[in-house]
Amino acid sequence: QVQLVESGGGLVQAGGSLRLSCAASGTICTINDMGWYRQAPGKQRELVATVTSGGSANYPDSVKDRFTISRDNAKNTVYLQMNSLKPEDTAVYYCNAQNVCPRYIHDYWGQGTQVTVSS
Repeated sequence: QVQLVESGGGLVQAGGSLRLSCAASGTICTINDMGWYRQAPGKQRELVATVTSGGSANYPDSVKDRFTISRDNAKNTVYLQMNSLKPEDTAVYYCNAQNVCPRYIHDYWGQGTQVTVSS
């Protein structure tokens, strides 16, 4: 089992910044892709950013140029720097990590951290 523990959410005014962190622990083989997703009330969970073990990042247009994902492979930790936040960024943010073992690959999710952006 792998546990993902997120931190860094909170309340911020529009235009402000927040930095989320997510640390993986437990029975880790190799953490492949890591990412952040979000879910607003009444909406489906959506991709925010992903990063490969080699550092290649992917963003949807809605957050491109405002959010930056990074990771520390030695610490099995992924970060999300969020700048120029907008009220529509308000959501619960979930960390995701793919654990690759010799006989299986499994995706894990964090418990979620609330991000609220006031106008």
